[in-house]
Amino acid sequence: MPVDASPGDFESALKPLWLRARSGDDAAYRQCLGLLAARLRGYLKRRLSAYPDEVEDLVQETLLALHLQRGTYDPTLAVSAWAVAIARHKLVDLWRRRGRRDSLHDAIDDVDEQLLVADAQETGTSRDLGRLLQQLPAAQRQAILLTKVEGLSVAEAAARTGASPSAIKVQVHRGLKRLAAMVREADRA
Repeated sequence: MPVDASPGDFESALKPLWLRARSGDDAAYRQCLGLLAARLRGYLKRRLSAYPDEVEDLVQETLLALHLQRGTYDPTLAVSAWAVAIARHKLVDLWRRRGRRDSLHDAIDDVDEQLLVADAQETGTSRDLGRLLQQLPAAQRQAILLTKVEGLSVAEAAARTGASPSAIKVQVHRGLKRLAAMVREADRA
């Protein structure tokens, strides 16, 4: 049976195999899964053109689901329609997983560094930030001002201060940690 057979021809060849497979015919079951796998590959390749590496995994997930759910098959339905419905559910699950995972992993190079720089024109915020920064040790204050307020890179801040890039990172980290503690204290008061 050619995989690209019309849906009616495909179903008329598939359904008797599936019914024999449900009765315990292992050869019919293997042949049926082979036919379904080939048809599902075509179905999924069209829908996953952006993710070609996912096609085979999804075919295997669908075949496993077909195997596990074979007892729920209603003989009045087309086997191929039942299999495609399961594949469609697996496809939606994949899109959901990828959407969640992909949205968490924006490339750091794609971030506009200007968006990370604080706006110094904010009057109240600027005044409050200035007061908090004055309470930090000079090295921490300078590292935060250069990297977070002025928007310099760690390398640029290191070049301007004469400190190593790792020292700048440590000063920023410690300074931000100390600022957070001061803000929490102020909120409690």
